[in-house]
Amino acid sequence: MRKTLLVSTTAVASLLVLSACGSYGGSNAASSPAAGNIHVASTSLGKVLVDGDGHTLYRLTADSPGHSTCGSQCLAYWPAVAPASSTRLPDVKAELGSATAPGGVATATVGGWPLYTFVQDSTAGDVNGEGMESFGGTWYAVSADGKPVTGKPDSDNSTGDDGGYGY
Repeated sequence: MRKTLLVSTTAVASLLVLSACGSYGGSNAASSPAAGNIHVASTSLGKVLVDGDGHTLYRLTADSPGHSTCGSQCLAYWPAVAPASSTRLPDVKAELGSATAPGGVATATVGGWPLYTFVQDSTAGDVNGEGMESFGGTWYAVSADGKPVTGKPDSDNSTGDDGGYGY
């Protein structure tokens, strides 16, 4: 099933005003000191990368390694993740780095791909952005090896491994 995010000027303006007040319930990764603390956590999609607050990290298919296409309107819904303080973390298998989104916003990368959170993921472990089509591409949660998670794990998989789920 495909989901599409429809963006109106009014909705974007509302989100920008609310995010400036800090009351929209989403994670504003650019201003969150914990956002750079990237690690792996279990979600309904299996094990994925999350920020320091436990919010799922996503990548956009319209981006490319080292290059973000997410401008200010996009960043209102998909905040950039603050770059990590290290290029290697114990539970993250891909190399961490950083890129610059349009408008000069620094964003963390994994395997070169820019990382974002989603404002409608209000609780740690939410994956509401998975498979969302908006801003020129599709959004996918990111596995520990930097690959997109493109399907839900089999409920019979009790081993906790990443085998066979597109990541």
